[in-house]
Amino acid sequence: MSLSFALMMLSMVPFYIKFEKKELNAEEMVLIAMISALAAVGRVPFAALPSIQPTSFIIIMAALAFGKEVGFLVGNTAALISNLFLGQGPWTPWQMVSWGMMGFTAGWLKDGNFIKSKSQLCCFGFVWGFLFGWMMNLWALLFFQLSDISWKLILGSCITSFKFDLNHALCNVVFILLFNDRFTKILNRTKEKYGLLK
Repeated sequence: MSLSFALMMLSMVPFYIKFEKKELNAEEMVLIAMISALAAVGRVPFAALPSIQPTSFIIIMAALAFGKEVGFLVGNTAALISNLFLGQGPWTPWQMVSWGMMGFTAGWLKDGNFIKSKSQLCCFGFVWGFLFGWMMNLWALLFFQLSDISWKLILGSCITSFKFDLNHALCNVVFILLFNDRFTKILNRTKEKYGLLK
């Protein structure tokens, strides 16, 4: 378990090193902090509803507007901050990496011009609802120090978590359908008006 924790923490280092090279000004740092806080706080009121929250949606929107590095940082930070209210634990680094990679891949696919429409964005959000759950399933298996982890056991954990992962996936789609246009307009206007994170 300690090895997996160390590996999760080390996996974040390259992203932070790359982000440091962007030489952000104070206004850009404040903007990232505000979006991260919004993503984190948005998770708290929905804590009683399994896998239903706007956090993933906000992370994806930040990545599409400001790039993959910002997406990773917002996802990373949102998990850490929200767990100050919901509880920190050995699962926190896994959530940080999972949400960070969600943001990074959203920005990376946007840069590669792979996400061109709302339907494609909905597909992305739906798929990541399951990927996030599967990554957390892996944490649970490693946490309980199961030395005989097999594909059958992994498949069983995915079947067990299917309902929760489906909730997450559908929640992402609903938020994208309802709020994507508004969020995109606000974030892009902020970027253009103040010349931030271009």
